[in-house]
Amino acid sequence: MSINRAEKICWKKCWILNYVLAFLLFTIWCFSMMWRWHPVVVYACKEQRSDVLILSPWLAPIVWNGTYNSVILNAQFHQRNVRVGITVFATKKYTIFVQNFIDTAEKYFMVGHKVTYYVFTDRVSDIPAIDLREGRHLVVLQVPTYQRWQDVSMRRMEMIRHTSQERFINEVDYLVCVDVDMIFSDEIGVEILSNLVGTLHPGMFSVPRESCTYERNPQSEAYIPTDDGDFYYAGGFFGGTIEEIYKLTNFCHNAMMADQAKNIEAIWHDESYLNKYLLYHKPTKILSPEYLWDDDFGRPDYLKRRRFLAVRKNHYQIRNRR
Repeated sequence: MSINRAEKICWKKCWILNYVLAFLLFTIWCFSMMWRWHPVVVYACKEQRSDVLILSPWLAPIVWNGTYNSVILNAQFHQRNVRVGITVFATKKYTIFVQNFIDTAEKYFMVGHKVTYYVFTDRVSDIPAIDLREGRHLVVLQVPTYQRWQDVSMRRMEMIRHTSQERFINEVDYLVCVDVDMIFSDEIGVEILSNLVGTLHPGMFSVPRESCTYERNPQSEAYIPTDDGDFYYAGGFFGGTIEEIYKLTNFCHNAMMADQAKNIEAIWHDESYLNKYLLYHKPTKILSPEYLWDDDFGRPDYLKRRRFLAVRKNHYQIRNRR
């Protein structure tokens, strides 16, 4: 009996040792994958951030000031000769924002890299001629005129999807899709580039998940239950490779058309469908509210830089004037 007991104790110790070794190996593997997949998180930085979340539950980096080394990243992307496209929609009176948008982008956006501005507009003649840095280009694309601003907002997914196949795939490696009624006020560089990128909404950054303004109508293709959701993403700044942007915009457009057939319009239009897509197709990189800020939200302590700022305006006048 004493021999059997000793054997049992020995076996128990062996199992415990195996569990400990398995845990250590798993921990080492996780850190190696973080280094391999998300080098932006582990690069030496001038400062470290402990006041904000810098890694998602699925190990996607959340980009804040102080979480990356721009010198290393610029060298990597220059070596790859990366081309970046940026899209904006300037219809009706929104053409008034194009000049400042591009002027500030020339000062702060992807400086030193190849950039193509794609301006979708129903007023081609209103788009000014703008002097650009070497290696940067402006492409103006004609789009139909829509009566409601909501239709313009939702139809942009269809237009980006179509142009991804027809043009973007041959001209750029990454695409950044943003709102035109904004200005760049600080550096935005290659730290934002990844396969699929979402940006944390500044108004929803500290809101509990159940209080986020996802689409709550179960009949809508954008529906997200109250007990689901990771982050609330802004419709005014998303990006990725052309292949990934095509998948995202294709889903959003098809979902909108399905809802339209049911006479349903999601609460925040294209942003609602974007959030549904990013919930089930996790971004490989997430941008902090530094990359899409509105001064109406004040200047919280966690916000070290305001890189992309909303322009103060009368929304009603801009959206409803011809």
